[in-house]
Amino acid sequence: MDLDRTRTAPKENRNEREAAFDKNGSQSGTHSVASLIKALVIALRPKQATKNLFVYAAIVFAGKLFVPVLFARVTVAFLLFTIVTGSVYLFNDLQDVEQDRQHPKKKHRPIASGRLTVHVAWAALILLALFGVGCSFLLSVPFGIAVAAYLALQIAYCLGLKQIVLLDVFAIAAGFVLRAVAGGAVIHVGISHWLLLCTLQLALFLGFGKRRQELVLLGAGAGSHRAILEEYSLPFLDQMINIVAGVTIVCYSVYSVESDTARLHPHLWTTVPFVIFGVCRYLYLVYQKGWGGAPDEVLLKDRTLQVTMILWFLVVMLLFVFDHNGQALLGWQ
Repeated sequence: MDLDRTRTAPKENRNEREAAFDKNGSQSGTHSVASLIKALVIALRPKQATKNLFVYAAIVFAGKLFVPVLFARVTVAFLLFTIVTGSVYLFNDLQDVEQDRQHPKKKHRPIASGRLTVHVAWAALILLALFGVGCSFLLSVPFGIAVAAYLALQIAYCLGLKQIVLLDVFAIAAGFVLRAVAGGAVIHVGISHWLLLCTLQLALFLGFGKRRQELVLLGAGAGSHRAILEEYSLPFLDQMINIVAGVTIVCYSVYSVESDTARLHPHLWTTVPFVIFGVCRYLYLVYQKGWGGAPDEVLLKDRTLQVTMILWFLVVMLLFVFDHNGQALLGWQ
């Protein structure tokens, strides 16, 4: 596969587009500082910061969410991860600018549309990445290593891994696992291997759902927008989604019964129905509503899924407070 050919349009076509952007007041010559800042904020994709909530997994399942000092450290870690992921989004958009201009939705992104100049994007990318990784090491060396590993993985993804079938989705999933690991590292708390497996399976589930929605949205021209989509088909992705959906539920179910956390809180298994319902609800949104192209948007849009996650979280918190090994819970051993 000729990656240079897929990333680079003929020079004359680029010049025509840039001329059009100049005419519409979208290029650097007519950019105001306010419009550049607004475009930069949009390019950082703040809505996708919801993905970084995985940083809180370790503190939640260690039962230390309400320890102020630890919660503050994890919150700082969340903010630093958000800064680093923002730099990754800029790098990805700079690499894919030509393909994005051909995409029905991505063509409106700040860099692809010309609202954010390439020079400003590169400058912001470098500053944010250096600041985020540097502050991460100051906060905690193990956390800094996890953040640096995440950044290296995402750069590798942007430069080549996303062109390799299956490995593209697994690379995305590994990023979520590193978020969970980083959350434990910043408060020096070990994270259960079962919880890491749950995170991996859930991320694969979301990733394959995203690929499926891209195929549905782009149709026969999917390969021209993203070459790797030629390697996927709806029947294949449906099988992958079914597999990882089932394994996600099994992993969490085993975790809720057999993990060290489950032994300390023996009724943790009562949270399994929320997980099953949440997975089924997401499948409904993907197959019946045509959602799933952007998991963060699904989370922000679907009230039922939001309520399910809130109820799951509240039940987990209640169990951590009142459910202890050897004690009856509401008269129920």
